[in-house]
Amino acid sequence: MMDRKHIQHLYWRIGFGIAPSPLALLAKKNKKQVVDALFKASETVEPLKIDTTELETLMAAPYEDMKDNMRDFLKLSKEKTKELNAAWIDRLATTNALLREKMTLFWANHFVCEDNNFIYTQKFHNTLRAHALGNFKDFVMAISKEAAMTKYLNTKQNKKQKPNENFARELMELFTLGVGHYTETDIKESARAFTGYGHDLKGDFVFRERQHDEGNKTFFGKTGNFDGDAIIGIILENPQCAHFICEKIYRYFVNDTLDEVRVNEMAQVFYADYDIEKLMRFVLLSDWFYEEQNRGSKIKSPIEFLVGIKTMVPVSFNNAKQELYLQKLLGQTLLDPPNVAGWKGGRSWIDSNTIVLRLKLPSLLLNKGYISKVKQGDIDAVAEASKAIFQKQYGKKFATTAHWETFNEHYKNVPIQDLKSYVLACDMHKPANAYLDGLEKTSKQDYCIQLMSLPEYQMC
Repeated sequence: MMDRKHIQHLYWRIGFGIAPSPLALLAKKNKKQVVDALFKASETVEPLKIDTTELETLMAAPYEDMKDNMRDFLKLSKEKTKELNAAWIDRLATTNALLREKMTLFWANHFVCEDNNFIYTQKFHNTLRAHALGNFKDFVMAISKEAAMTKYLNTKQNKKQKPNENFARELMELFTLGVGHYTETDIKESARAFTGYGHDLKGDFVFRERQHDEGNKTFFGKTGNFDGDAIIGIILENPQCAHFICEKIYRYFVNDTLDEVRVNEMAQVFYADYDIEKLMRFVLLSDWFYEEQNRGSKIKSPIEFLVGIKTMVPVSFNNAKQELYLQKLLGQTLLDPPNVAGWKGGRSWIDSNTIVLRLKLPSLLLNKGYISKVKQGDIDAVAEASKAIFQKQYGKKFATTAHWETFNEHYKNVPIQDLKSYVLACDMHKPANAYLDGLEKTSKQDYCIQLMSLPEYQMC
């Protein structure tokens, strides 16, 4: 049977926690059965779709109306992007296909892209989801042909008369090899191979032969009339590509501190056929994935933090804009990356401003800023003062409805003293224990908020 702590660790890394009932059922299975169930649930690809009929109508209008239409189109695209943001958050908090959705979140910060045309944004987003557990070579080829990417990294302007090197450079630097594993000549030659890439108004790939450079290119020591797909194939022949991707997956799913022995093991598996599912099975079935130094060792990203709260206690925002605003305050807005390199992650998620917001946020969203009273005779003036400052700064900016009935149903058979083992991914430090001992435990709901307000809750 699989150890309960190992199951919880698994579900913190590929999801956002696990409730008592499914945990109890999984604890009767062995590790392979538990991991197999995760992959089984993620077999089917369910695209996340927001209606684009109105946008398509604007795009199909006569050319003379284009100026007015474009203004309306961009405004509507912005609103649709916000809708997709909210829908993605809800999907992450409620889906059974946890592994596919978490992998989609991972790849969105690897193949970084954004666009002001929502039709292209949504198509790109669902391409990430479709390939999230597939073949990496097919994935890279599909990404190179996405309308949003050809716009974002200027492949659309890449023509044989005047090659644009942006995509070729980022393809190697950020998407496949990492800095220092290619030359400027490799960039120039591979850029020629991607000339002629474009798309139609619907966002479907179009190869414009007249704009493509048909001449021989010399790339990584090979010479031929290479196109973009051939360049990607040559890149993947380099074992460094497998190693680079495995380093990123290790940091995201295992530990921010690399273990080169484990990364090399992963790279050997991945390089064999670039099968993402096979790689993830290897990681999740490895004993080292569950070792103590890897459990509760990672700082939750803002999205992991927010979705984790919604997973424990479903909470809805009375004004959808507030959820988007909250992401901005925390430092990670879905579909709006800071730059082509994406978010750094790790310790960069926490600073003097975001830590205060993170520690107070559970009480603000779930209980209007109230945490609990200290026990009679105890005094915590600093906590009371900081709570007052926080309420003044944020109290009126968020109006939410907490659906405690879901929490009550899931945790009805869990004694209040055992609740921390379901809420926290790591052990509590002595100061945190002392803090909890100084608070009144009037209900499981209050105690849940208290636990979520600890520094330990920032970890997964």
